[in-house]
Amino acid sequence: MIASAARLRGGSLLLRSPRGPAVGTAPPAVVARRASSSSSYLPRVTERRPDESGRGGRASDAGVKVCVFGATGFLGRYVCSGLGTNGVLTYIGCRGDDFEHRHLRTCFELGRSRFTFYSSRDRHRDRQSMADVIADADVVINLVGKYYETRALEDTPKFPFLRYKVNTSFVEANVEVPKAIAELCTELQVDNLVHVSSAAAGPDSASEWARTKYDGERAVLEAYPWATIVRPTQMFGHEDMLLNWFANMADRAPVVPLVDGGHALTQPVWVDDVARTICRIVDDPEKFEGRRVDCFGPRDYSYAELAKFAYDVTGQEPTLADVPAEVVKSVAKATQFEGRPTLTPDMVDLMSEDYLPEMTAEGYAAQKREGKVFTMKDLGVEARPIEKEAFKYLHRFRSGGHFILAEGYH
Repeated sequence: MIASAARLRGGSLLLRSPRGPAVGTAPPAVVARRASSSSSYLPRVTERRPDESGRGGRASDAGVKVCVFGATGFLGRYVCSGLGTNGVLTYIGCRGDDFEHRHLRTCFELGRSRFTFYSSRDRHRDRQSMADVIADADVVINLVGKYYETRALEDTPKFPFLRYKVNTSFVEANVEVPKAIAELCTELQVDNLVHVSSAAAGPDSASEWARTKYDGERAVLEAYPWATIVRPTQMFGHEDMLLNWFANMADRAPVVPLVDGGHALTQPVWVDDVARTICRIVDDPEKFEGRRVDCFGPRDYSYAELAKFAYDVTGQEPTLADVPAEVVKSVAKATQFEGRPTLTPDMVDLMSEDYLPEMTAEGYAAQKREGKVFTMKDLGVEARPIEKEAFKYLHRFRSGGHFILAEGYH
């Protein structure tokens, strides 16, 4: 492999693959803009190269290979859509059967994606399966995360002969797997790593999920110091666990609890804005090496305000009750055993704390260039207000849908 650049990192000589024209090919005098490109936010992707074939966009070759772990999650499908729309060859790590990730296949043109099974149960024993996913990728994106610990029943020798065991813990999902990915990126000399953490990550949080997110950041940076850390606040979108949570709770019960009155603040960000930000990092990853990118919405809300907003859209009329966190936790200890839990004790801890970016928008803008923490605005992504998007997926909770409000349908 011919290298266009090399650098010494942690004692290892890392070689960069050329991403421009083939060796010996003269650069064109005029670079033609793709006529059919569906996006303008990936300049490297939307410029036609002399050795490129295809119509552009999905049907073209972006000249970069990206590996995605955690693609089947909430954020993952939006990231894959952005990569596939612009012809990025994407390697996707899968831990389940084909039914769990088949919806992602439509994001890509034929031949522009590869799905590879891997196992993370024992990061030492199954390391090779994770390495097989990464292969020759230029950029690795880690989106692995879980808001609850998965559980399963197992036999016991004594009565009641069954008990729940933890299948995947917060430590495994948020610390051990990201660390293994970062170590493999170093060993395989991957050019860039993008690790998605959370704005709630902190060593002193009451939530174990938030604490392990923080530990995961530290582990990744220890193994791969030039990784890019993306820290979004709570994300809202069609499959979210924020506005949908309130709407689903109103369908299930006449009373919806607000943890400690719902006074804690959050600053939700549109999930597609976070995905677009990640895609822009992929376009110029060297610029963001070893840096942090914070993603957040245009304004903050209390959980009580979000609940009232959601019910204003859906037309539901539940009773909102001010319930102490400890009381809600007692209920969550039972509901945490659901297949996809509506409420867990750790969720209660998270909802009792502010879920905000580190600084205000003015604070980010006033930073000095040295050591600057980037935001979506620095990458040209304007935060979408929650009021502009919520109706698109909350109207399904209306009695009669949105047609009930229009004449001529009934």
